[in-house]
Amino acid sequence: MSCHRELNHLAISRRFALGSLSISGLSLGPMLDFKRLSAGRADSVPKKPFGILVVFASGGQSQLETWDPKPDAPVEVRGAFKTIATATNGLRICEHLPKLAGLSSKYCVFRSLSHDDLDHGTACYLALTGRHHPLKSANPNPNPTDHPSLSSVYSKINPSPAVPFSAMHINGPLLIPATAGPGQDAGFLGKQFSPALLENPAGDISDSWGLTRLAGLTSTRIDGRRILSEELESARADLDARSRQSAWPKLNRRAYDLLNSKKFRNALDINAEPERARERYGQGRTGRACLMARRMIEAGLPWVTVFLNHSIRGQDDHPDTPDWFGWDTHNDIFESMKTVLLPRFDRAISALIEDMDARGLLNHTLVIVLGEFGRAPLVAAEKRFAGTTPGRKHWAGAYSMIAFGAGIPGGRVVGETDRWGGSVQSKMASPADIAATLLQAAGIDPTGTFTDSVGRIVPLVEGRPIKSWWED
Repeated sequence: MSCHRELNHLAISRRFALGSLSISGLSLGPMLDFKRLSAGRADSVPKKPFGILVVFASGGQSQLETWDPKPDAPVEVRGAFKTIATATNGLRICEHLPKLAGLSSKYCVFRSLSHDDLDHGTACYLALTGRHHPLKSANPNPNPTDHPSLSSVYSKINPSPAVPFSAMHINGPLLIPATAGPGQDAGFLGKQFSPALLENPAGDISDSWGLTRLAGLTSTRIDGRRILSEELESARADLDARSRQSAWPKLNRRAYDLLNSKKFRNALDINAEPERARERYGQGRTGRACLMARRMIEAGLPWVTVFLNHSIRGQDDHPDTPDWFGWDTHNDIFESMKTVLLPRFDRAISALIEDMDARGLLNHTLVIVLGEFGRAPLVAAEKRFAGTTPGRKHWAGAYSMIAFGAGIPGGRVVGETDRWGGSVQSKMASPADIAATLLQAAGIDPTGTFTDSVGRIVPLVEGRPIKSWWED
């Protein structure tokens, strides 16, 4: 299928570019501070920024078994699956995505993502922060000096007075594969700007978040406790000046705001959703995470990140528990994808598209579905990984994503790869470019910078916004 749109590094359009924004200090005091965001042109102030929903298929979702199959390649490249036609003329995708095939007019396929980081920890960091980690192709632990996640940047710059928090991560933290990877929190911004975390959307959310009120605990009594807590914190701050940089006051206020927000407490009650709707998304963590994301967007939360699987490769230790399966399919790729990963993905993402479209949420929300990289254009067994049949190695040179909502025309394909799906031939873009585009769509100038304690200017993100997501 021919490519209809260009991925180049210009401003999105005058309608969605950003005017000036001002932000002040960081929680780490003298270590870092924000440089005032650069002003946009007078004719480029957005009418209204979009909400953002990032759906993260962590572990390295194979482009060859999803959006960029190569049916004419040798079997060791194309793999075991066939392709099926979609509602878009000329577009064929994996046979195990029948629901999404029927909805192809609603989304745009991007086949030309590329970068050079080949391990999960730092590649996820790049996707979630828009910046390369100081290490490359590694799995480092989170560090307080890490750059903040995009959701944390949003929480710092555009805090919403209408909601208890401005960003949420659902079905996290992302385990790589057994411990949380970097790039998911606020890093050097401080914990008060970390997104709210909903760990298991299929569990008892009210209990885990402490939303079940004690008998007789009225809103008036909650307000009294909040005021008392703030007075105690103020007194403590007078005794220890350093505590003025503490995250506690903001986190405390956020907790009380949540308790007093009936709208958000109701949105978190996923059991209020009709059983038919819950069944439509799927009853596991992936389906519940996507349904909860829709409920959060509908409740007014401006930035939501969903981890489709909370572990990149949990099937090694939990082979009989589908909720643990991730996209890191070094071995047993076709069995895992056919029985768990692709049916679960097809069901949840198709339900999300249809549901958000029917409710009018796509008019003001940009949704992207991507992972940190793809898989190699060669099927081979790897002895150092669990499994009895071949799979595919990590591959960052070429991989795919889809996007919908925010006026993005569906039924299109952007970019192309070579005949084996291993290298980008046109319209190349990086995760940093995607990050810059998300920030700009959300009303944040991606050319903004941080300034460190010795005066070095550090870009907010490393990429540049992609032109023509909203233009023909």
